[in-house]
Amino acid sequence: MIKPIVAYGNPVLRKVAQEIDKNYPEFETLLQNMYDTLEASEGVGLAAPQIGLSIRLFVIDANGFAEDYPDAKDFKRTFINPEIIELTGKEWLFNEGCLSFPGIFEDVSRPSEVTLRYLDENFEEHTEKFSGICARIIQHEYDHLDGKCFVDHLNPLKKRMLNGKLNNILKGKVSTRYKIKFFKA
Repeated sequence: MIKPIVAYGNPVLRKVAQEIDKNYPEFETLLQNMYDTLEASEGVGLAAPQIGLSIRLFVIDANGFAEDYPDAKDFKRTFINPEIIELTGKEWLFNEGCLSFPGIFEDVSRPSEVTLRYLDENFEEHTEKFSGICARIIQHEYDHLDGKCFVDHLNPLKKRMLNGKLNNILKGKVSTRYKIKFFKA
């Protein structure tokens, strides 16, 4: 089932998410819903807080970047309770967007490599090093689990310049090709 994406302004996007275990209720259904939602929104990554669940889970399907970034081809993964072990490599700028911030795209600098310990969809543990575009997507989605958003990486001047767009999201004055849920205080 396709879930609506939680828009900027919802407090769930600013919470530190909680770990889960293999007894999480209806986990397989949730996982399928997340992949369905990711596909319907034409995104490359989706964290559980973006569908209103403050749990440490995100999914990635990086195939959308495969034409420009060969390492993204067939990169489809589930990350449960991830923990960043190390960030390494040269910092590089990339124009990031986020499903929770429709219409906003900004250059964000991130390290080119991330070593991550995580559980897969079968709750089996892995420690793996990722690089390039896959490392960037992982870092972006991981931020959501810690209550951070990509705009937090921007300098204060750039953030002020985005105030109008951010206020439009808060007011629900944006359109998307996907289901979105605006926060009403």
